[in-house]
Amino acid sequence: MTEKLTEKDLLKLNSSKGLISLLNNEMVNPEKSIRYIDYIKKLKSLQVELIRMQSCIIDNNQRVIVIFEGRDAAGKGGAIRRLSERINPRFFRIVALPRPTEEEQTQWYFQRYVKEFPKAGEILFFDRSWYNRAVVEPVNGFCTQMEYDIFMTQVNEFERMITESGIQLVKIYMSISKKEQSKRFLDIKNNPLKIWKMSKVDERAQELWDSYTSYKKRMFENNKKGGGNPFKVIRANRKTEARIEAIEHVLSAIPYDKNKEI
Repeated sequence: MTEKLTEKDLLKLNSSKGLISLLNNEMVNPEKSIRYIDYIKKLKSLQVELIRMQSCIIDNNQRVIVIFEGRDAAGKGGAIRRLSERINPRFFRIVALPRPTEEEQTQWYFQRYVKEFPKAGEILFFDRSWYNRAVVEPVNGFCTQMEYDIFMTQVNEFERMITESGIQLVKIYMSISKKEQSKRFLDIKNNPLKIWKMSKVDERAQELWDSYTSYKKRMFENNKKGGGNPFKVIRANRKTEARIEAIEHVLSAIPYDKNKEI
């Protein structure tokens, strides 16, 4: 311990959550356990607000899209789970599209995403979105240079059409360091309950790190230059802090009645 535990800290550690957190650590780490207790408390408070926000969205027939982008193992799925785990499951969907079918490859690129768009009163979470073509596809050779150029020309106007149609669009980019990504990949490979998360694309992510960085920068520059809906960049090396920040951003980006009874 770098600091002496306060009476308040001891009360937290003496709670059921505190004892569980301590026992779950390989080495007893009171500071880490206290941070976790504070995180759970903050998370529950924010999830109550998410329920209130969703209630307003349902009542007002609003349509909301929240897209999560970021490198492999950046924590996109974990953040989406914390956003969605307490809200009404009948009024949200999580979409993580697989590789396009042969038929979809002959269609307008954005078409497969438009088919998933929310109905009135619904929140749609995209775990990766059309921005696959801005970064993942060109880095891995899954699209041609012409297809990439067309996407970059169309994407800002596409999003303008989305928002002008009345859909509220929130864009989040989860950012992690190369060292942290390597650490998370190792954890995935050594955990039989997580190994399914590792794909061939993931296996090359460290090798192609600089290429991902280059295309990511172009994506942000194109977004800014074209006056597009901006990304909220969240530093995600510490998962708990990133999840809290993601929820806080969604709550700040979607107007709702903060005094509504639920």
